[in-house]
Order: sequence, then structure tokens, then C-alpha cells
Amino acid sequence: MHLAQFPRVRLFTAPTPLHLLPNLTKFLGGPQIWIKRDDCTEVAMGGNKVRKLEFLAGDAQAQGADHLVTQGAVQSNHVRQTAAVAARLGMKCSALLEHRIETNDHDYLDSGNVFLDRLMDVAIEYRPGGADMQAELDAKAASLRAEGHRPYAIPGGGSNPVGALGYVSAAQELMHQAYEMGLRVDMVVHATGSAGTQAGLVVGMEGMNAGVKVLGVGVRAPKDRQEANVHRLAEATAAHLGLRGGIRREAVEANCDYVGPGYGKPTPGMVEAVTLLARLEGVLLDPVYSGKGMAGMIDLIRKGVIGKDQTVVFLHTGGAVGLFGYLKAFDGAAPAQRV
Repeated sequence: MHLAQFPRVRLFTAPTPLHLLPNLTKFLGGPQIWIKRDDCTEVAMGGNKVRKLEFLAGDAQAQGADHLVTQGAVQSNHVRQTAAVAARLGMKCSALLEHRIETNDHDYLDSGNVFLDRLMDVAIEYRPGGADMQAELDAKAASLRAEGHRPYAIPGGGSNPVGALGYVSAAQELMHQAYEMGLRVDMVVHATGSAGTQAGLVVGMEGMNAGVKVLGVGVRAPKDRQEANVHRLAEATAAHLGLRGGIRREAVEANCDYVGPGYGKPTPGMVEAVTLLARLEGVLLDPVYSGKGMAGMIDLIRKGVIGKDQTVVFLHTGGAVGLFGYLKAFDGAAPAQRV
């Protein structure tokens, strides 16, 4: 897997930290839980999209683009990180924000990521929930092109074969760290939504024959659709890399039991997980992705699906700034007692 063949802009200091969560491990009575801190990717408070944007922005520059245009939900971490990368590279940024959640809550509509988008002078346009956001993105890019700009359109979450290269690289980075530390990794757990992070990790692990299971905890789509989306993108990413033989369907696994009432809508498990990590480890998760991903992992540990003798790495995809859009969800929050 020769990633050096692809245009890339180095945006953060690698590797991101990999360390044990001793208090959470003790609280749950095992397994040994480690965390890969991709919330520490430096750009505009970090997050997993920065890895994808290294390759996406590199491709944009190679094509002579002067304007990044993308889309996401109102409290999109991806839009915030794309805006920051555009600013860093001297480009303009436009974003289409979808009202996926019906709310008049000022915190959600104006705080958190939205405030930072405005601070970075993103040209924001809103779209109603349920809109065909890819079609809207294509139309916006065409409009910008007609105005004389040279736009580069980035899909939601940066999730296409170019963006997914960021997590092929992350898989390589993680296994190199584990080797240097003498750490045997059985499983990587993370929140999966737009599919790019999981697809890249799967391609990376499969390409290295690492023997490490990748488990995505879904935050939006049902299991069959999520796994199909991830596998489709993993196949396309492998083809983009020139890997032969494709990606095994059984290498893609998503547990979508922790979505709750819908994308971006709080659940008791998410509130518990965010609160536990804050109070036990001083680690801040986010309410939409990593909070639900951690909630799923904790529940699977409690049920014995993840064994006590295993070593698990939780990939922290960032987004803690989104907590400021969900203040009311944490009123009176208290961590559950060990059972």
C-alpha cells in the first residue's frame, strides 16, 4: 500500500497518542482498553476528518482548486475541520448544512461547531432535512464554477476513496505504534457514520494482514445499510490503492443498536459514556459520534460480547466542541454504578 503516490498535505503531527485508559478498564473489570487520540490532530480542535483532509486537500491543490465546498449536518465536525484546512491553505470555503434534527434550540443552532464555522468565515447555506445533499453539493459546486471559482467538492464526512486513504494511513500508524509498544491489539472500535473512517481502517488492516477486527458502532443507518456502505467504499478504496483481490465482506462489521431515536439525538447510554470518560479519564467525547461509539463498546463489554481478556483500542474521532450544542442533554448527568 504505497500512499506516497497520492497528493497529500501534511496537516498535523503524527502519530496521534495511543494510551491506556486504566480507570475505565478498572471500572468495567476489563478488557484492557486503550484509546487512539485522533481528537488530537491539531487543526481547529482536531478530529478524524483532518486525516482525510490531508489527501482531499492534496488532491484539491493538485487540481488547482481555490475553494473547498462540502456539506454536513448543522453541528458537523467535518465542516468545521474543512473550513480550518481551507483557511490554512489560503482557500475559501462554502458549506451546506442540513437540518437533520428539528429543533429551535439556540445551543444547537448557534453554538459549538456553528459558531466556529462562522468565526472562520464559512459561506453557510442551509438545506432542509432529508434533502439529497450530494445533489445539492454538486449543484453548489457548479454554481461556484459558473461564478469563476475553481471549487473542489468534498462529500459529507470526506468519505470517498481519496478521503478514506487517511484511515488506511491511520491503520498503518496504529499497528506501528502497537509493535513498538509490544502491544497485541485484538479489536479497534469506533463510531461509524459516513463510512470513510471504517472503510479506510478495514482496507489498511486487510492490506497488512494484521488480524485485527474493526468494529464500527453505527450512529445513523441500520446495520445492513451501514455495512453495505462501508464495504462498497472499502472496495473502491482498495481499487484506488491498486490492491488486488478486493475486501472480504466479513471484514466489515457494524453494530447499529446504539443509534437510539436517530442521528444526533441523545441517548442515555451516550450521556453515561461521555460523563464516564470525562470523570474517570479527563477525556472529552462528543455527543453524536464518539459518545455513541463508546456507549456501544461499554455495553458490549458489560454483555460479554467483548471479552475481559481482550485488548481493545477505541478510536477517538474528536468532536468535543459539539458538546456545547447539547448542553441540555447533560442536565443532572451522573455516571452509572458498576454492575
